[in-house]
Amino acid sequence: MYKNILVPVAFDHDQSPDAALAVAAKLADKGARITLLHVMEEVPAYAIDYLPEGYMQNLGEAIEAELAALAAKSPGVTPALARGAAGPAILAWAEDNEADCIIIASHRPGLSDFFLGSTASRVVRHAKCAVHVLR
Repeated sequence: MYKNILVPVAFDHDQSPDAALAVAAKLADKGARITLLHVMEEVPAYAIDYLPEGYMQNLGEAIEAELAALAAKSPGVTPALARGAAGPAILAWAEDNEADCIIIASHRPGLSDFFLGSTASRVVRHAKCAVHVLR
């Protein structure tokens, strides 16, 4: 059983974090810490000028509110928001916060995933803790 579980969630996919949170609850020791993490990708510098002023600030606040609402439905779950590329940000958060398990959902891989690699496959390859992948 695990004491510090990280559950990354992406709001740009149609997957709900409910299944991952259910697995986390089953794998968690009594009193374990479960964190629901969303990684907000940075907008490239060439595109930022095309966004309305305050867009990134408002988006971050909306994501934090959604994370808080999701976490409130599951006792003992804490929301967190990171910025950067999804794979490296998840790995960095897990290492910095001493996660002992990452529970991540994966979509069905397409042809581009075999050449570039999906976020889940990057996390599996480079994590320093246990990783459970849900399909």
